[in-house]
Amino acid sequence: MSGYSPSSGPASKAAGLWRLVKGAASVVWIKAASLWPPGSGGSGSGRRLAIAREDRDRVRERIRQALDTGAGPVQAQVEPQPSPDETALLVRLREETRQANRNNVERTAAYGAFYRRFPEVHWALLAHLVSRSGGYSMTDLRGELLPLLLDAGRLETTFRMLERSNAFIFGDAYPQLLLYEESRRRGRPLFHLLPALGVSRFMRPVWEDFWQHGTSALLTVSLIVNEQSYIQGRVVDDPVFRRQVLETPTAAAQRLLQLNQVVLPWLPEEPPAAPAPSSRSALRLYGRILEDFTDLEERIAFGRQLYALLFAAPGVLTGAERFAGTVPHTGSRADYWPQLYTAAAPAPAQKASPSKGWTERLDRSGSLRAGAPRFYSPALTEAWPDRPLEQPAVYDWCRGPEAIRHLDSIAVPEQADLATEASLGLRKLELAVQAGRLTV
Repeated sequence: MSGYSPSSGPASKAAGLWRLVKGAASVVWIKAASLWPPGSGGSGSGRRLAIAREDRDRVRERIRQALDTGAGPVQAQVEPQPSPDETALLVRLREETRQANRNNVERTAAYGAFYRRFPEVHWALLAHLVSRSGGYSMTDLRGELLPLLLDAGRLETTFRMLERSNAFIFGDAYPQLLLYEESRRRGRPLFHLLPALGVSRFMRPVWEDFWQHGTSALLTVSLIVNEQSYIQGRVVDDPVFRRQVLETPTAAAQRLLQLNQVVLPWLPEEPPAAPAPSSRSALRLYGRILEDFTDLEERIAFGRQLYALLFAAPGVLTGAERFAGTVPHTGSRADYWPQLYTAAAPAPAQKASPSKGWTERLDRSGSLRAGAPRFYSPALTEAWPDRPLEQPAVYDWCRGPEAIRHLDSIAVPEQADLATEASLGLRKLELAVQAGRLTV
């Protein structure tokens, strides 16, 4: 292994940087096409996360009936007024949601705690792990590498997009979870209150069916569809985010920078003795990279595949549950990879800056060079102070029954430990820093 010695290294031309960016997706990660052929909804293992046809058809029909009964926009539907007791309940649920919606760390913890209370609601664990990954993307923006690649305005706008997505999904989904918990406590369904919480009419028949039949997979896929549809108009189609983040010449580079990456860390039953600082032997990562965040259909397929990987691929669930229940979420990548990342800020003299240049810390295999410092990955509360929540626009995304086609069995993606690919991706970031800034 090569030794580490600080030096700035030569800068490349912009064309060299662009070649790095163009080749990133296939070098950094196992290409999505090789694991999940387009349109397949997952592939390779031969396993399926099964949804029985009778369950699927029953829920689809209930959704159709609900949409037929409430023709037109949700605002035009006449709902019975809640009773005084129900009004007090709604106030409490909204306040509990507001308190937990302070930042990514609080949201992630709330999802995890709910899953531990109600493990039949699979979506809560999926949301917990995806929210963890979202926190890592947020703190990457305040780490050592991305501030050398993106200007301050792009960093701020990207954070706002990530934060709004995370907060809006939580604000819509968490009251649904709390209403299920209250229904369990009272021993009777309270899902007629979902419209009063601003939840799409798509979800009430799904929750009512889950109460009666307990089909976890159908509830999970429905929540994936609902939450991704919820943020499409409120976040993804926002003209500011489109113009400054999603449709810029650096959008391809953002995939290289792992902003659309979701990792599912896995913890063994008995962790081995602490490995050497540069070792990856104790780490296993599952996950995927989302190629096009703007594409609603792709995000729904992405969520379905993550769910199938988590709950139907052999051995993944137990290790992911163990990680979620053992390692508190701080937003720092040191949570799952302390051999490569540290949450401790570098000393001022060691802090990276454009004027100092960058010395590669990783060798060609993606391992830390001897003597090289770990990468700074701050805790979320150190990187981004809490800020007032933006209020989402009030409307129902569901205008017809088209989305019910997603309520079906899912092919289980092949398992692939992505730790090596992730570290090689980090090395590509180093090379990008050496090549020049990605400002436009």
